Amino acid sequence: MVSSEYERRIAGRFATFDQDGNGYIDRADFSVAAKALLAEFGTAARSDKGQALYVGAEAFWQGMAGIADRDGDQRITREEFVNGAVKRLRDNPDRFAEIARPFLHAALAVADPDGDGAATVEDTARVLRILGVAQEVAVTAATTLDTDGDGRIGEAEIVSAFARYFTVPE
Repeated sequence: MVSSEYERRIAGRFATFDQDGNGYIDRADFSVAAKALLAEFGTAARSDKGQALYVGAEAFWQGMAGIADRDGDQRITREEFVNGAVKRLRDNPDRFAEIARPFLHAALAVADPDGDGAATVEDTARVLRILGVAQEVAVTAATTLDTDGDGRIGEAEIVSAFARYFTVPE
């Protein structure tokens, strides 16, 4: 994949993080995502799962800001997002996975009502939809993550797939 194609694809991912559509990513976008996930699954913000999700969202924001917020204004523009991905994350999904892991772990816990460490394909699609992925794409992606066909998706599959989606050229 040529660099310009990679940059175009990563720029398209920007909207997934820009939850309020104001043209930049900031701390509030991560809080909005956490709040929406809690509402979708009927989980109280003050519960252990709710608090873990907000802590994970803050950690994710801090990690992303450290990589992409080049001017230090606590906002990530589309250009900063693309440049950060190209310069610091391209072909390095492990780095992105570590930044995203606390949030994804907490999101999985919210979507895993029986606490067995895995979410159903349907609930995984719900999470993806709430995070800004189109319904059809969310269902397809969640189904693809269920590699053993048992209808359950664990943290390892979610974290690695999420990291590849944002870092590795297709």
